[in-house]
Amino acid sequence: MVQNNTSALESTLTRNWLRRGPLACALWPVSLIFRLLSRLRVALFRAGVLKSSRLPVPVVVVGNIYIGGTGKTPLTIWLVQALQAAGMRPGVISRGFGSKEEGARQVTLASTPAQVGDEPLLIKQRTGAPVMVGRDRAATGRALLAAHPEVDILLTDDGLQHYQLQRDVEIILFDGRGAGNGWLLPAGPLREPVSRRRDFTVINTPQLTGALAASVGAAQATPLQMTLAGDVAEQLRDRTQRRSLADLAAQPGLRIVAAAGIGNPARFFGMLKAAGLHFTELPLPDHHDFLDRPFAALDADLILMTEKDAVKCAQIEELSGDPRLWIVPVTARIDRALADQIVEKCRGRSIA
Repeated sequence: MVQNNTSALESTLTRNWLRRGPLACALWPVSLIFRLLSRLRVALFRAGVLKSSRLPVPVVVVGNIYIGGTGKTPLTIWLVQALQAAGMRPGVISRGFGSKEEGARQVTLASTPAQVGDEPLLIKQRTGAPVMVGRDRAATGRALLAAHPEVDILLTDDGLQHYQLQRDVEIILFDGRGAGNGWLLPAGPLREPVSRRRDFTVINTPQLTGALAASVGAAQATPLQMTLAGDVAEQLRDRTQRRSLADLAAQPGLRIVAAAGIGNPARFFGMLKAAGLHFTELPLPDHHDFLDRPFAALDADLILMTEKDAVKCAQIEELSGDPRLWIVPVTARIDRALADQIVEKCRGRSIA
């Protein structure tokens, strides 16, 4: 009952955060207090009252000010691979959602989502780069550099508001929702105002319009468009078994369910619809652990899921062998200029 009530509250807030309706207006005075406290915290860090740490290598933060998922992990994976292709040796640090471990913990291919979080494990699987998780990102960064002295640039997957760690480059990511109603929590979806400075603005959307760009504070940094593309499905129990989405779309009698336990399931569903697929939607809470066996009673020939969900399902015996479960890997597509500019900026940084 508590979980259902929480989900209902989140759904109500999410709907209201897209417009300035009665509920958002009623909460607006509270958002002013949130804004004041946020500004005070930033000012204390800038004044040195609250301490922050600088690491001996450049630090790039991939984050968002819109609460929830906007596609940070695919962007981080893309950026790691782009930096590797440029001859750099990136490492990644993350909070590790759901991890109960204290201190810094290295992510390996043998790690479980319960130990390190689903997103860090996916980043490790996709890039092979050193990845470490921990609540204190500065301490986690130092631990990663001690374990991997060859690393010459650090990326943080999320952590934009973690000012204890100084950074050289900030990338703020939005999706098609833009800045919502433009107000801060709890009247709107923003942790910080859109006027917040940043080095790069990236918008994860199939169509980048002038109105969308303006809504996210494009004056701060000319936005770059990112799209997530996936054109094949791979069977969970045997990743060598692959079927194109076009082939699946050409079979109208196929009973397909699409499941997504990510911050914005509609984005995954929209990509599948754009590929011509017809399916039943099964949105799940972000970072869903699948221990409630949500697929057991489904009457489906295929169940399509995200890679983020797959890293957890692959470690649940009942699900890992289910032939109906198929993964749709996605790849971020973005102007290569983003990586080139980051390389240029970080290579010119003086070492602390």
